[in-house]
Amino acid sequence: MLRLPRFDLRQPTSLAEALELLRSLGPQAAVMAGGTDLLPNLKHELANPDVVIALSGIAELRGIRADADGDVVIGAITTIAEVAENETVRGRFPALAQAASLIAGPQLRRMGTIGGNVLLDTRCQWYNQTYFWRSSIGFCLKKDGTVCHVVAGGSNCVAAASNDTVPALMTLGAELEVAGPAGRRRIPINEFWTADGRRNHTLRAGELLTAVRIPPTRAGHRGAYGKLRDRGAIDYPLLGIAVRLDVDPAGIVSGADVVVTALAAAPRRVKAAAELLAGVPVPSAAFTDRAARVGDAAHQQCHPLENIPGDAGYRREMVRVYVRRTLEAAATGSGPVHRV
Repeated sequence: MLRLPRFDLRQPTSLAEALELLRSLGPQAAVMAGGTDLLPNLKHELANPDVVIALSGIAELRGIRADADGDVVIGAITTIAEVAENETVRGRFPALAQAASLIAGPQLRRMGTIGGNVLLDTRCQWYNQTYFWRSSIGFCLKKDGTVCHVVAGGSNCVAAASNDTVPALMTLGAELEVAGPAGRRRIPINEFWTADGRRNHTLRAGELLTAVRIPPTRAGHRGAYGKLRDRGAIDYPLLGIAVRLDVDPAGIVSGADVVVTALAAAPRRVKAAAELLAGVPVPSAAFTDRAARVGDAAHQQCHPLENIPGDAGYRREMVRVYVRRTLEAAATGSGPVHRV
């Protein structure tokens, strides 16, 4: 049995109190929202904080609302289940609702939060193990060691981004609201990621993610999410695909976006998608053909590593399949895609 280490638990009831705790405690503290990622990591001794700051008592960080500009604002500790089941999210942002609905299982979706999923630690089969396991084979770049067990001689950690909601949020042009010692700021989610799996985001020391802000979608917006995993529930993605289509009143694609995750430390946009799909009617044989060509382009662009369970060659072949199927699901409104 893996046991939690000893730590002090602090439970602030306001954002200001939480920020002051972060300021005063510095690197001794870890922040917990739902705990579905942090607590297993503590048991595996991947983190060793003296203090855990639990955010669950901060009411201002919870809930889904529309503001005066028409943006939808989702508080950082709003649960994954709430995001998946919310009628506004399901109606306006189908890819996000579908992605949230495919995270883990029902119990974990009721504990895990949107903020926690956005900030989910990158994952690697050489890292997400017990201390005993890691000590027996030698530690890695991400924790306690100086080598990468995936890429011989590699200087950057290649642990993979595995957060299902992020690709959908990227296709939606979302912004992240954060608060910290220098005040509040907004970060376009497209600019939030780095290519190093040790810390693949740009949140600064002492800052907290407070909300996710999604702007209004264009008329004719359609979206879908596709997830490859070994089982029908619980598993992290072996591959995740988010799709956005903008379809004009004549049924012609006027804009498109495809973002892939679980293949590298940062989610990756399929560069050819917008150009290949522009001007194509949906649904149509022409759209089916172009969706297959986008899948081929994604296959050329994406090269999975042996960083998470699952054969890398198989995962790469599934990029082609899942991009095509997720585009077709968005066009027809039949998503999500989560079976081969």
